[in-house]
Amino acid sequence: MTTITDFLKEDIRIPSPPSIAVRILDAVKKDETSFNELANIISSDPALAAKILMVANSSFYNLPQKIDSISKALSILGTNTLKNIALSFVIAKELRGTSEDRFDFDFFWRRALTAAVGADILSPVISAKNEDTFVTALLQDIGIIIMYLCRTEDYLTVLDEKRASSLSIEEAEKKVFGFDHQELGAEVLKHWGIPDTIYNPVRYHHSYNEIPECFQMASHLLLLSDKISSIYHGTHSAERFQDIKNVICGDYDVKEEDLESMIDSVANKSVEVLSFFEIESGDMKPFSQILQEANDELGKLNLSYEQLTVELKQAKEKAEKFAQELKDANEQLREMVVRDGLTGLYNHRFFQDSMDHELSRAQRYKKPFSLIMLDIDHFKKVNDNYGHPVGDIVLKEVSKAIKDTIRDCDIAARYGGEEFAIVLPETEVKGAAIVAERLRKSVELLKITANDLDINVTISVGMTCHTVSQGKKEKSEMIAEADSALYNSKKTGRNKLSIFKS
Repeated sequence: MTTITDFLKEDIRIPSPPSIAVRILDAVKKDETSFNELANIISSDPALAAKILMVANSSFYNLPQKIDSISKALSILGTNTLKNIALSFVIAKELRGTSEDRFDFDFFWRRALTAAVGADILSPVISAKNEDTFVTALLQDIGIIIMYLCRTEDYLTVLDEKRASSLSIEEAEKKVFGFDHQELGAEVLKHWGIPDTIYNPVRYHHSYNEIPECFQMASHLLLLSDKISSIYHGTHSAERFQDIKNVICGDYDVKEEDLESMIDSVANKSVEVLSFFEIESGDMKPFSQILQEANDELGKLNLSYEQLTVELKQAKEKAEKFAQELKDANEQLREMVVRDGLTGLYNHRFFQDSMDHELSRAQRYKKPFSLIMLDIDHFKKVNDNYGHPVGDIVLKEVSKAIKDTIRDCDIAARYGGEEFAIVLPETEVKGAAIVAERLRKSVELLKITANDLDINVTISVGMTCHTVSQGKKEKSEMIAEADSALYNSKKTGRNKLSIFKS
C-alpha cells in the first residue's frame, strides 16, 4: 500500500501552488515590508484586486465605510485577513476542472465555500474565531481534489466504493490509497508554505480520537462547518441539523431558534460569496424553507410509519444494489480503456504513459530502468497457414506466458500486431536479461493447440537499460534502442536475446 510520503515523492503531478499565492505568502512573512509589498502584489492582478474590494465592501464584513483601494482594505481588515481572502481566490481559481472531467469541481467549491461561510458564522458562538477561519474551512477537503488530479482513476474507484458500501469517504480513500484526503491535504498545504494554523486543523478534522489538544477547537469547527454545508448540498438535512443542534445547543447553551436562524443566514451569505467566486449557487434555500417543504411533502402522504419504514428499506437496498452495479461497470470500463481486448495486456497508449512516468521517476530518484521489446517469429506464416483465429490463439498464449514470467510491478503491453513491450522499473541490465531469457525459453517450450493442430512458436527479444551514469534520456531513445536490439535478434537468427550497447 502506498504511503503518503511515497505518494508525494513519486507522483510528479502534485499541483504546484499558484505563483501569486507564493508571492503573497512570502510577503506576509516579512514583518517590515509586508504591508506595501502585499498591496503591490495584489494590485498587480486587477481581477484579483477587484474581487477583494468586492468582498471587503460586501455584507460579509459590513464595514461602515466604502473601501476603494487595496491599501485601505489592508489598513482596515489587516494583513492576515487580506492574505486569506487572496489565497481563497487564487487557490479556488487554480484548482478547477474542465467540462471533460468526471469530477464536479463546481459542486466541490460550492460545498467548500458554504462550509467556509458556516465556519465564519459559527466560530464566535463556540469561541473559535480567528483570522484563518474562513480559508481553513474552505481548504479542509483540498486533499480530495489533489487525489483526483494526481490519480484520477483511483479516486473514481473511491467514489464508486463509497456509493456501493457503507464506508465513509475517508475509509474508502484509505482502502484505495492507504491514507485519506485530510492527511494529504495537510501535507500539500504544508509543502506549499501555508501556515500551520491552517494545515494542522485540516489534518485532523475527521479524526475524532486523534486530534491534539491544541487543534481540537479549530478541527471541531471544521467538522461542524462540513455538517452545515451538507445541509444545503447533501441528503438527510434534518439529521445533519439534529447533529449540529445536539452539539451547539447542548454544549454551548444556544437556543434552537437562534441556531436555526444562524444556519438560515449561511444560505444567504453563501449565495453572495459564491457570486464573488463566479460559481453558480444553484437552488440554495434557507434551512427553514427546506424543512418546511419537506414537512409539507410528508403531510401529503397517507402512509403509516410501518409502511414508510418498509419503503425506505426497499429504496435503500435498491440504491445499494445499483451503486454496486455501477461500481462494477465503472471498473470494467476503466479496464477496457487501458487493456488490449484480445490479449488482456495493457494497450499501446498505456505503455506510452507508463514509459513517461517510469522514466521520469528513474531519472529523479537515480534508479535503473529497463525496457524489453519482443515479437513472435514468422507470425505472418501462422496467419497465412492456419488463419487469423489461430493466430489470435497464439497471441493469447504468448501473452499468458509474458504475464506468468514478469513481476507484479512490471508493465507488459501489446505494442502492436505481434510485437510486445515490457517495462521493468528499478531493474538493471543483468536482472532484465534474466527475465528476457526466461521468457524466451518459456515461449519456446509452449505447446499451443488450436483446431487439433500443435503449433510451436519462438520470439526474438531486444532489450535496453537506462542507468544513472547515462544522464537524461528521452523515451523515444529507449524505444529506438530496444527496437534496434530486437531487429538485431531477428537479423542474426531469431529466437534469441540481443542487448543494446551504446
